[in-house]
Amino acid sequence: MMMVNRRFFILGGGALSAAYAVGLLPALFSRSAMAEQFAVNYTADEWRQRLSAGQYAILREEGTEPPYSSPLNDEHRSGVFSCAGCNLPLFSSHTKFDSHTGWPSFWQPLEKAVASRRDSSLGMVRDEVHCSRCGGHLGHVFDDGPKPTGLRYCMNGLAMQFTPQSA
Repeated sequence: MMMVNRRFFILGGGALSAAYAVGLLPALFSRSAMAEQFAVNYTADEWRQRLSAGQYAILREEGTEPPYSSPLNDEHRSGVFSCAGCNLPLFSSHTKFDSHTGWPSFWQPLEKAVASRRDSSLGMVRDEVHCSRCGGHLGHVFDDGPKPTGLRYCMNGLAMQFTPQSA
């Protein structure tokens, strides 16, 4: 039986500090580090070349943009919101609503566009939403949305691009 004592905590804390200092800690605890295969795959360097720094932080490192920072939050034209990583259409503007959270929100994704998995980071349990084609992190889904689904897909604007519908 392992004894937990002050030495254990000091050595463990030192190991975690060292892992953080060399950039390993996020990879150790990131769900993205798990081996998942998607139709669109690139190396980390290739993703960095394809995406802006902000897009990379969200799509590939599961970051979150500050609330009310995305122009897509105020996008009200008819059109389609697609993945900024692989251009897969994700949401129709017809399912977008103002959730007053500061992030673009939708009550339903397009068919087979997104997938979700349990996210227990930051001391809470949520359902993370990612692109079904490239695995890019988009945001989270909650069960406090409007009818008809009762869902709120709370997405990062940097994870998406908007294409207006032609008249």
